[in-house]
Amino acid sequence: MDEVFMKRALELAAKGAGNVNPNPLVGAVIVRNGEIIGEGYHQKYGENHAEVNAILSVEDKSLLKTSTIYVNLEPCAHYGKTPPCAEAIVKYGFKRVVIGALDVNKRVAGKGVKILEDNGIEVKIGVLEKECLALNEIFYKFIAKSEPFVISKWASTLDGKISTHTGDSKWISSEESRQYVHNLRNRVAGILVGVDTVIKDNPLLTCRIENGVNPVRFILDTNGRTPIDAKILEIDNGKNTFIVVDEKIDEVKIEKFINKGVGVIKCSTKEGRICLKSLMKIIGEMKIDSILIEGGSKVHASALKAGIVDKVIAFIAPKIIGAEGKSSIGDLNLDLMKDAVTLKNPTYKTLGGDLFIEAYLR
Repeated sequence: MDEVFMKRALELAAKGAGNVNPNPLVGAVIVRNGEIIGEGYHQKYGENHAEVNAILSVEDKSLLKTSTIYVNLEPCAHYGKTPPCAEAIVKYGFKRVVIGALDVNKRVAGKGVKILEDNGIEVKIGVLEKECLALNEIFYKFIAKSEPFVISKWASTLDGKISTHTGDSKWISSEESRQYVHNLRNRVAGILVGVDTVIKDNPLLTCRIENGVNPVRFILDTNGRTPIDAKILEIDNGKNTFIVVDEKIDEVKIEKFINKGVGVIKCSTKEGRICLKSLMKIIGEMKIDSILIEGGSKVHASALKAGIVDKVIAFIAPKIIGAEGKSSIGDLNLDLMKDAVTLKNPTYKTLGGDLFIEAYLR
């Protein structure tokens, strides 16, 4: 039964997507005599954690002394924006705590479990651990390295093209695939594209789902070529949109962006292009825990060559364009097949007729 209730905790945790970054997604389920009597999840950054919300959902607190609480991540043991959840569990005298995965945050890492066990509470660790770790892969990377978890995403035809020779790309993927992308935009904290994509497609890069949260937008624009009337610069009056330029750029070239209220990030360059490794450190310092790269092909290639990509998500549509189309990935300068970028732990499914592939580079 432990796996059944942990699965429910994971379902609850996922509801916090887009609202808790850079905190982890956490859900909690309180069970007594095999029945759920309370539930909760971390709903918004800075507010109550999952365990507290679950406890508050139980009217008769005396029942908690004979209950088990299931939580997908080790209860916190430190004072931050909220008091430690481990202490709240002790306060209400829970009989048992079932934890999906331990925390890697040095302020927690095993300390939450120790608090529980030192107070005589039975603790079980590792129920649906693989699923719990996967749900918070963004959190684990960000806590460990203070850099964003990077997802490289594209949609291509069966022969690997992202547009025809005229540049037309609407639409390669199915409506279901595009809906998935909007849910993904809601999950991540930031989204990154190259200036050529902005000039050619004039995208918004927003999350178009009900109650969705728009990611912070980053445009790789070494020389400040982004059109001042681009749609992306109009969102929120320029707030949460950043133009990433060469650190040696002429101030005159970026004055127009600054006057418009758009953020400008100066970054080092390598071979005339923004150094993505340096940029990820800057973005990490901004507390942006995740980045979705949406292209174009040169940006994807640069990200792969820079070694910043953690996961790839590709939508392969059952369509064929031919040699004249534009490839999904730019030149990686590889001569031998043994040097190809090899992805690990791939998963496959279909979305509206498209083949969905998700795989990792680390």
